[in-house]
Amino acid sequence: MPEPFVARTGADVLDDLRRRLRATRWPDAPEDAGWSEGTDVAYLRDLVAYWADGFDWPAQEAALNRLPRYTTDIAGHHVHFVHARADTPALPIVLSHGWPDSFWRYTKVIPLLTDPGAHGGDPADAFDVVVPDMPGYGYSARPTGTAPDTVAVAGLWARLMSDLGYDRFGAAGGDIGSGVSRYLALDHPDRVVAVHRMDAGLPVYVGDRADLAPEERDFLDGAMAWGMTEGAYAAMHRTRPQTAAVGLTDSPAGLAAWIVEKLRAWSDCGGDVERAFSRDEILTNVTIYWLTGTIGSAMRMYRANGAIPAAQHARRVEVPSGFSLFPADLVRPPRAWLDRVANTVRVTEPARGGHFAPFEEPQVYAEELRAFFRPVRP
Repeated sequence: MPEPFVARTGADVLDDLRRRLRATRWPDAPEDAGWSEGTDVAYLRDLVAYWADGFDWPAQEAALNRLPRYTTDIAGHHVHFVHARADTPALPIVLSHGWPDSFWRYTKVIPLLTDPGAHGGDPADAFDVVVPDMPGYGYSARPTGTAPDTVAVAGLWARLMSDLGYDRFGAAGGDIGSGVSRYLALDHPDRVVAVHRMDAGLPVYVGDRADLAPEERDFLDGAMAWGMTEGAYAAMHRTRPQTAAVGLTDSPAGLAAWIVEKLRAWSDCGGDVERAFSRDEILTNVTIYWLTGTIGSAMRMYRANGAIPAAQHARRVEVPSGFSLFPADLVRPPRAWLDRVANTVRVTEPARGGHFAPFEEPQVYAEELRAFFRPVRP
């Protein structure tokens, strides 16, 4: 049975973090390199100094603890999740995050979904919101064996929704969470009323390229080019996660460098990461990784996902599917591809937002979910 959860960080843990931050051994950097070769060391120095001497983690932790948080055991996994209920009859929805984040991704959008009437929406669009941390992410326990892949996590979430009393529900997500939402729809079509995704994942296609539309072939080529120029992190996660985990688990500055570079590159910030996230927001996300020691376990999920058979990727989602393709997200699929892989009933292209749209643009993202799920409500 779910148990209420409150996070409490001891003063000794924060003292150790500050000591490590102040003792950072900084690398050199080419003159005027900026962000061109990875994280801008000058920016990171300033961020780390604020983390050590200005950032108020207890205040951030208290804010997160105001959410209705729980833990439960599911099929051998100890899972942390937010379960926020609407005050009126509502459609249940499970929101699945990706990397490099956790339930943090959805913290801004939860109240907009549970109480739309208080945030400029129609009260009839209310949701009961469930936001789990995937195993090895956030406050969910780190798996002691092989990390579960997205197929397995979808099964865990189906069990979680049953345990919470929800027979039928919606599913939504982005990044790795897009894959989890997809497998929820594939493996539990009798329970998922509709599925909303922010992407279609990196494409896997084993057929004859001649059978694809020109824009689909361009999509495949673009995804491959992205992997060559931007995908080194994923190759590391997929092949040798433990090598990187040693340094990232030991050095908070290194952990921040690994994460903040992606927050900047994947958000709609025009090159200035603090246009999309405040320093406190950036450091809240990074500090969750630091305190829970989950950077290694989170990366290992890439290895598990890399072993998913091609036949799984070839399955078509028949549950009604919607896609919100935000302008600054990574690899945006054409409509022909979305129709190929899913029973696509709605595709929108919001004017702003990126990979972390629920956090970057919570009002926009909330309205995307409200509009998409409106026709399938009981």
